[in-house]
Amino acid sequence: MKVLQINAVYGSGSTGRICMELNNALVKNGDEGNVIFARGKTLDTNALAVSSALGVKVGGLMARLTGYNAGFSPVATSRIIRKIKQYKPDLVHLHNLHGNYVHVKKLLRFLGKEDIATVITLHDCWFFTGKCTHYTSAKCDKWQTGCRHCPQLKKDIPSWFFDRTAKMWKDKKELFSAIPRLAVVGVSNWITNEGKKSFLGNAKIIKRIYNWIDLDVFYPRTDNVFAKYGVLEDKFTVLCIGAGWKDGTSRFDDLLALSNRLPKDMQIVLVGGVETEKQLPPNVKAIGYVHSVEELAKLYSQANVYVHLSREDTFGKVIAEAMACGTPAIVYHSTACPELIGENCGYVVETGDLDSVLEAILAVKKDGKAKYSNYCIEFVKENFEKEKLLSETLQLYQSLVKGATECI
Repeated sequence: MKVLQINAVYGSGSTGRICMELNNALVKNGDEGNVIFARGKTLDTNALAVSSALGVKVGGLMARLTGYNAGFSPVATSRIIRKIKQYKPDLVHLHNLHGNYVHVKKLLRFLGKEDIATVITLHDCWFFTGKCTHYTSAKCDKWQTGCRHCPQLKKDIPSWFFDRTAKMWKDKKELFSAIPRLAVVGVSNWITNEGKKSFLGNAKIIKRIYNWIDLDVFYPRTDNVFAKYGVLEDKFTVLCIGAGWKDGTSRFDDLLALSNRLPKDMQIVLVGGVETEKQLPPNVKAIGYVHSVEELAKLYSQANVYVHLSREDTFGKVIAEAMACGTPAIVYHSTACPELIGENCGYVVETGDLDSVLEAILAVKKDGKAKYSNYCIEFVKENFEKEKLLSETLQLYQSLVKGATECI
């Protein structure tokens, strides 16, 4: 079986690592795998970048000027289609296409016309909305019947002037409906059920396959890594991780408000870029991005509790990674996050209820981390073990190529 994956990134970030691990699993299984991604460098000979930094910037600018998202990048799209024709894959797996590197209409029209078995993974909500990657905070459900008058026009990849969401939603509906062998993978029960409510619910296969955790990397470590980052070692430590912390976002506002509630013997370690004009409170230590998964595992392990302040997640891989390292997690009762908290693995609190977040933190401190650790590790092994979920994905490929149907 020959599989070609297409994603914005490769080898880095959550979806980039997923693509690389899937490709490795294909080779291990005796199959063939290739990956197309937007831009960057890799030593992998079976991964190809089709765009450039300039090409991605031009695509983003055109999206902002015209209101059409992922509707440009003609050169990169021609390269993608040419690669598909040359490689002749049995199946194409689409991950994130909203990275300003592909003309989605041209690509989907080609896949449908050529009757190429196609898998899409719902890493976010973009595949079945006009343009939004998430919509719950905006309390919008127009995507179920047809996007229009978008309340988030200036968010995600913003449009400066025009609302084209009705057209883009209609195009996606028609194009995905024209792919005879289409499978939709949701990375959680929540996003899978949302997909079923959309036009993607008519796909030949729609199935939940959780994002996986590499338990050879994420397991309890004994290394003292705090000193390396200038973090105090004698305080109860709350770990918070995010792609970026920015003024005016609910996540960053919640973090600052939580820091004001913490007792003096506690601190927050903040991972990810910080864009703020404010001075961070003295009990918040920002250490920037941590690109090494080994370093992340050490941070998860040394922290006393992981607190996830995001309100919109299709999975929340950092939550599961923290638990795999034996660290209990506290999450909001929003989107997919509650699915990741098994019994005795941490706490689920109402969204934005920082008093309850603090109560949960104090409960972990009183009980001791050790009370939760084994439950966390076993829950991750049972639900998010890498080899099991990779096997499910390869079985899905085989079913779709053979024309079988499967639903959950």
